[in-house]
Amino acid sequence: MPARPVRYSGSLGSTYIPLDSWMYPEIMRLYSLGFIDTVFVGMRPYTRTSVAHMLDASAGSIYNSDSDEAKEIYSALSRELAPDLEIPVDAHRGHSEIESVYTRVLGISGQPLKDSYHAGQTIVNDYGRPYAEGFNNITGASVRTTLGRYSGYFRGEYQHAPALQGYSPAVANYFVSHDQVPFTYYNPTIPYGQTLQSVDTFRIQEAYLAANFASHEISVGKSDEWYGPGRGGGMGYSNNAENIYSIRVNRVEPAHIPFVSRFLGPIRYDFLYGSLQGHTAFNSVYTHSEGFSFKPTANFEFGFERTIVFGGKGHEPVTWHTFLKGFFDINDTTLPEKIGRDDPGARFSAFNFSYRVPFVRNWLTFYSDSEAHDDVTPISAPRRAAIRPGLYLSHFPGAPKLSLRAEAVSTDPPTGRSVNGGFMYWEVEQRQAYTSKGFTFGDWIGREAKGGQSWLTYHLSGNEWLEFQYRNVKTPKDFVPMGTTQNDFTANAVKRLGKDVEVNAWVQYERWKAPFIRNGDTSTQSDTSVAVQFTFYPRNSIRRY
Repeated sequence: MPARPVRYSGSLGSTYIPLDSWMYPEIMRLYSLGFIDTVFVGMRPYTRTSVAHMLDASAGSIYNSDSDEAKEIYSALSRELAPDLEIPVDAHRGHSEIESVYTRVLGISGQPLKDSYHAGQTIVNDYGRPYAEGFNNITGASVRTTLGRYSGYFRGEYQHAPALQGYSPAVANYFVSHDQVPFTYYNPTIPYGQTLQSVDTFRIQEAYLAANFASHEISVGKSDEWYGPGRGGGMGYSNNAENIYSIRVNRVEPAHIPFVSRFLGPIRYDFLYGSLQGHTAFNSVYTHSEGFSFKPTANFEFGFERTIVFGGKGHEPVTWHTFLKGFFDINDTTLPEKIGRDDPGARFSAFNFSYRVPFVRNWLTFYSDSEAHDDVTPISAPRRAAIRPGLYLSHFPGAPKLSLRAEAVSTDPPTGRSVNGGFMYWEVEQRQAYTSKGFTFGDWIGREAKGGQSWLTYHLSGNEWLEFQYRNVKTPKDFVPMGTTQNDFTANAVKRLGKDVEVNAWVQYERWKAPFIRNGDTSTQSDTSVAVQFTFYPRNSIRRY
């Protein structure tokens, strides 16, 4: 039976669902099966309450359909979100709970890649966690609390990684000269043959306080961010790097604006202002991101996003003029402006859309994500834009539990400027523009590369699956001498031991070729990663007050 109807309130606080939660792939599959029409797939994360509202709006159509897959997913999500689906009459009293306790053991045999800003990355979209050849571990927990319109979230973890051998002096000096950036120990590529000591640290992954006013989640602290409909990466923002401390205003429920929504449909928007770490040219820089998504129909969504990296010690001071110029100026920045007091910062603009294809709406979803440097939008300059198009087949004829997802990606557009890694995710003043602590916080593929990903998934239930993944990357030799090639093959299984313990295990075999960083060695290298993560969701930890 469907869960009890949600008593909707636009003023109740709710925490975000972490981006690495099992719920996101299941929400996307439910959408691609033809349900939860109110979801915005290009703007994540979602709050728990916003997903509860999506489920509530679709409960009738799901249970009146003949899709057993949709019913299984709905049941699994409803169970996870039970406290949010059944908002008590005395909601102002609030509650707290331990959301999860988890540990991941990761073993890597062979030298992995760990430099998405140059030569590639073996483990992607993992919050910039440290890893190296040998034994790696993360152990953490998350807690959340709500009280009326207020909410709070904390997720911290112990992290261990073995020592990491850096680039040789020749390779390090080339990148220092090429990027015009002094190396920093935040950068995972350690120069001059030095060895970074093993990592044993406690890191705050997420920590924020928030207040909800008229369906706007206003928060301060560290929280996840993802712009774009892709699974493999987000051109504007992803969880490939560690979250940053920021001030954020997020319209978490669809807004209906008079006259505008008559043509563009419901609207969501998200604003973020924070600081990036690990930059040395300039140090202590800032960033702000703004995203808008529109849903003219239940099957079509499109959105725009802009990220600006600006300021920093040693740079011209930030003024209201330059700050507002970053928002409203639609012209390219001239060189005198760039090196003077009127520099609005390194500006990157994204456009994305998703579309459930006619006649096969509950089978096939087509989507694309794109980003341009300095241009107002990738639509106005498609030949200068990076792009990540994708297809999602929610099930096969005769095989309702099997799905396929495939994405291509390129940050090497056919323009004369896209050479030497000096265009996408880089800028003449903010040379480490799209990094935080050395990791690219946009698409993991980095500055100038082409590749793709695919996922073939067999769904055991609404929150369990078996999956095979493939990932390919090629970097041209004008950027990294002699070029690079990377191929990953991964098998992944997610299974529940009872209702409250999740086991996520994966094996990844990687073959890569990067002669330059190997000091001229043209042979193919390989590494194997084996990981097992146990996550416990303690249902009896809820405390109401």
